[in-house]
Parts: sequence; structure tokens; C-alpha cells
Amino acid sequence: MEVGFKTDKGVRRTNNEDAFFVMSHDGIYILADGVGGTNSGEIASRTAVNEIAQYFEDNPLAGGTTEDICREMNKALQRANYRVFDMALRFSANRGMATTIIFACVRGKDIYICNVGDSRAYLYDGKGLIRLTEDHTYVNELVKAGIITKEEAEMREDKNKITRAVGAEYEITPDFFHVTYKENCKLLLCTDGLHDEVPEVDIAAVFDENLSMIETCDTLVAMANENGGNDNITVIAVRLMEDE
Repeated sequence: MEVGFKTDKGVRRTNNEDAFFVMSHDGIYILADGVGGTNSGEIASRTAVNEIAQYFEDNPLAGGTTEDICREMNKALQRANYRVFDMALRFSANRGMATTIIFACVRGKDIYICNVGDSRAYLYDGKGLIRLTEDHTYVNELVKAGIITKEEAEMREDKNKITRAVGAEYEITPDFFHVTYKENCKLLLCTDGLHDEVPEVDIAAVFDENLSMIETCDTLVAMANENGGNDNITVIAVRLMEDE
């Protein structure tokens, strides 16, 4: 598999509260977007990412059924959630810190995704961009309830108010997704610093160019900054090969 990744603080932020970890040989890709005052968001995101990576180093994902894999992913997530939650309780400077988390495990032709918050996973299949995850945000709940439209949601100032985050509560409920891909599909994980600034049709157009995954990530981050760069931007792109 070919992997690219890039993180950037954006135009308007003074520090970067995103974090990521790539375990290419294990087919595991982890990304987080921290929230909290001062530098607490940065602590939350890096702690969560490191805890999940360490879990899989200690407990290699050998395979099994979809239920088996999701069970292991949930164990990794709960470990990260407890660690961030505990740190927020122990240290007053960290009060209220939390983080989104999204991580993908690629096994054969299958992709397994665990998600909490509004960082996203997409699959590019050569024809277009398919969103694999659902945002855990207040406005998305309003859209699902039929109270506002998707277009109205994009215009609201509170569109980034998340309803679930790692470390916010003692227990966390994630979403799990499982998809099967075909040859030369591409997987994208990104924080809202990308998908808030760059429309999905423009993200798809970058993948249409068939750049290297490193060039793809560089281009997407540059586009987000050109469109405002209002938040930290982190992207991981993976070219999925059927024989791997």
C-alpha cells in the first residue's frame, strides 16, 4: 500500500491540536482532533492516538470476523478514552479536554473504521468520493431529525459542536463501519480542518488526478489553507491494493 500524510496548523491557529499515527505494516491509521483550553486539546489528541497505537502494538490484530475486529478496536478506544478522561480529572489545567478520534484497520479487501466525533473517513472508488462515517455533531442531529437541511447546517456557526468525544465521559459509544474495496481505491482520513474548507467534489477532483499519496495530501492541505485555513488540518491518504 502507498501512504501519504500531512498535518498543518492552518492559517488562523497558533498551535496544532491534531494528532495522527500511521502503522503501515499493520494496516492501521489513526487520526484525532483535540478540543479544550490552552494546550489541553493537543494533550488529549496525542494521548488518544498514542494509547490506540500502543494497544495494537501490545495486541497485534491477527484477523477474525468483523465482530472480532470491531471488538479489538473498541478495546483500544476504551483504553484511550479512560486515559484522556483520567488525565482531565487529575490535572486542573486539563479540565474539559477531549478529542475526536477516527482510526481504520485494513485487512485484505476489508476496511474497518471506528469513529467518535466529526473527523471523517472517505473512500474514493475511481468514480467519486464516498463518505463512510457520520459526524457526531449537534447540527447533524438536527438534519437527521428533519429540523434543518444539510445546506442550512453548513451555514450555522455551531456546525462544529460535537456531541461525542473521547475523554468527555467515563464511557464512550463509537460508530463502527465495515466496507469492502476494489483494486486501486483510495482511503482518506481527515479532520474537519479539511472537510469544512474543501467541498467533497473538490477533494474528489484531487484524487482524479492520480497523484502520489504524498502529493495528494500536500495538495489537499494547501487547498484548505487557500480557502481560509480556519482550523488545523490533518489528512492521511492510502492507496489500497487488492493483493495486499
